Amino acid sequence: MNERCTIHFEGRVQGVGFRVTARHVASSFTGLSGWVRNEADGSVMMVVEGEGADIQECLDELRQRMGRNIVRERVEWDDAAGGFEGFEIRY
Repeated sequence: MNERCTIHFEGRVQGVGFRVTARHVASSFTGLSGWVRNEADGSVMMVVEGEGADIQECLDELRQRMGRNIVRERVEWDDAAGGFEGFEIRY
């Protein structure tokens, strides 16, 4: 069963390659789709859909690579809504 995970990353997450890294990591998982973008408040929002275990593994890898920049996360899980193809950076 596919799920959707929406994550708001706070900290020094803009201007450090966070979105590019998130896209690279998410794209390495077959079956994950979604997007990542900078928010006006300095945070980064990421929406990813796919199998829950794959999403969790993707987030673990992203945290391993970028964890030194993350101060806080807000994570919300829901049912997948679909409509994404691949994983992209939104502006």
